[in-house]
Amino acid sequence: MAAGALNGLVAVLETYRGRDRVVRALCYGCQLAGGALAGPQALPSGLPGSLLVVSAQLSACRTALRLFDDFAMLSCSCSYGLGPKDEDGLVRGLSVLCNLANQLYYPCEHVAWAADAGIIRVGSQKWWTLSTALWAFSLLLGILRSLRILFQLRRKLRQHKCTSSPLSRKEMKAQVKAEVLSILTDVADLSNAIHWLPPGFLWAGRFPPWLVGLLGTISSLIGIYQASRGGNSEAV
Repeated sequence: MAAGALNGLVAVLETYRGRDRVVRALCYGCQLAGGALAGPQALPSGLPGSLLVVSAQLSACRTALRLFDDFAMLSCSCSYGLGPKDEDGLVRGLSVLCNLANQLYYPCEHVAWAADAGIIRVGSQKWWTLSTALWAFSLLLGILRSLRILFQLRRKLRQHKCTSSPLSRKEMKAQVKAEVLSILTDVADLSNAIHWLPPGFLWAGRFPPWLVGLLGTISSLIGIYQASRGGNSEAV
């Protein structure tokens, strides 16, 4: 069993998406632990400060690796296009807008990263803000899409309560569970995204580090669970 678990972990870490999920979970986990240990300290030292530094470095690592995600996102957007014609129109529209927001997110983040690195001479803050706003918009669209799909699934379950086979009902219930988990993931990430927007907008800038870490850890663990079950999580 130990050998099987090790082989499974190696298989995950050998893929880009699998490694990114693990690094993401470690990043937020370190922020959660560091923030909780630091308490109200503004500039924590010792172990809490070290954990927060590790979290920041892991986050910077993920940002650098996302420099190569544009083409994968473009391929995904082109594959989906305007969506299959037999799919619900609202779901298709939300999906297209979500893909568009994600596609624009990457170049905005790249510009911000390049500005911080001194490669281009522009103010980076406005580009970080724009990329975060696009991420938040994408998450909001994802929540609305999942709610729409849930509404449709619940209606199908009521309509075919007596006529559908146990297998089809089981499949629909599995889809309901997947959409609920997606909503939880997106809500947690959206909460953090709003926190990272400029102060003055909702709760922007008000979260302590441990809360940011907790929300990110929750979304990361759900993403890992969905991936292990064959789901599709593209949390940033």
